[in-house]
Amino acid sequence: IICVGNLMTGGTGKTPTAIAIGRYLNNKGFNIHFLSRGYGRRSSKSRRVDPSNHTSEIVGDEPLLLANTAPTWVSSNRREIAELAIKAGANILVMDDGFQNPSIHKDLSILVIDGEIGFGNNLVIPAGPLREKIVRGVSRANAALILGKDLHELGKVFEQTFTNNIQILRGHLEPDATATDLVEKRVFAFAGIGRPKKFFDTLKNIGCVITGTLEFDDHHTYTVDEIKNLVQKADEMNATLITTSKDCCRIDRNLAPGIIELPISLHWENQSILDKMLEPILSTIE
Repeated sequence: IICVGNLMTGGTGKTPTAIAIGRYLNNKGFNIHFLSRGYGRRSSKSRRVDPSNHTSEIVGDEPLLLANTAPTWVSSNRREIAELAIKAGANILVMDDGFQNPSIHKDLSILVIDGEIGFGNNLVIPAGPLREKIVRGVSRANAALILGKDLHELGKVFEQTFTNNIQILRGHLEPDATATDLVEKRVFAFAGIGRPKKFFDTLKNIGCVITGTLEFDDHHTYTVDEIKNLVQKADEMNATLITTSKDCCRIDRNLAPGIIELPISLHWENQSILDKMLEPILSTIE
């Protein structure tokens, strides 16, 4: 069981990391299944995600993305869906979130950290963005994945402060190859994710001509009127609507058929460390 978690509330890159690990293990021939709470869904039923029939209201937006890579199960009872996944043939379970959930033993826990914001003001909710104290969380982790530029030199902090030999992984999120089609394209961008600014910065770096932006709360459920308003704004600016893959899971595409989705993927910068960490686990699986 591999857990991809974090110490912050939202926006660090857990789901792209889980997907990258899932693809890595799939390529090695393992039968991996994802486990997710399915944040924001209105159904409480434990179930396997069916992307062709389920909506984000039923299973959540992130599970729909995960299910494009491997079988995915959603429930607030992670132990229950872990057992269901094993019965369905899984030999590796990848948890998207759940680091703070003690109901399941984790063989490997990876904390995902946005290198640009680090741990914010280092305070726990509600005074800050942390789910738990840093020392407590890091003591239970096997590795920390720092995404993007390490502006707070967290790699040095971990090596000098913590004694549990935590491994430092590094990576960055990149748009898929289709992003080259967006160079100099006029776009109106919107996003309901943990850090919309990160998405807007990505578009700027690609070379898009951004005519306007609109931010929504993470996991925001878009109404018909909101989509119509977005379409109107884009039309007025002679621009194309663009958003994230996660947002697309929560939108009725029939209302905005011309919307562009910008998929992103995690690229490892020191994958050899991940290989060494996974080796003792994978060697026990027949």
